[in-house]
Amino acid sequence: MSCLALNASYEPLMIVPARRAVRLVLEHKAEVLEEDAARAFRSVRSRYPFPVVIRLVRYVHVPRRFRRQVTNTFLFARDDYACQYCGRHKRQLRDRESLTRDHVVPLSRGGGNEWANVVTACSTCNHRKGSRLPREAGLRLPRTPGEPNHVRLVWAVRRVTPVQAKYIRFFFGEDAVPLLRPAADRP
Repeated sequence: MSCLALNASYEPLMIVPARRAVRLVLEHKAEVLEEDAARAFRSVRSRYPFPVVIRLVRYVHVPRRFRRQVTNTFLFARDDYACQYCGRHKRQLRDRESLTRDHVVPLSRGGGNEWANVVTACSTCNHRKGSRLPREAGLRLPRTPGEPNHVRLVWAVRRVTPVQAKYIRFFFGEDAVPLLRPAADRP
């Protein structure tokens, strides 16, 4: 299990291993905001709480909102792990099917590898489309692809507990993180 690290301003920064979080607390670089009472780190003489959320004592400058490269992990999260042509979720795919990256305008026709030109497609639909445009293959996109919100992009692929989700929603708001679900609900 991991720990959510918050900046001194309570801005969610990253998920860190629990051991790293304990080390930051012991070095007085962070404070524990939420802990798992059922678990602990122990030494011969001491017991340390198992941190679930920590806050850094000093503010760390974070570069703002740079553009993220298209990766399958982020692409599939943006498209809710569902084929954008047939609508099937990855849990509904048959044994030899998988989610793939499809270029709306194929690379062979001058399309690029940018957010506005890629969608998640099941292997069956991607094979059916081939090097054609969706309309030429009889396929239709339910929405125009585009670059996702930075917050959604970063936090949609993270596994978080309900306690950690509370802090992320507190800082970014309910509307900023529509995909954020507890780890148990992840696909």
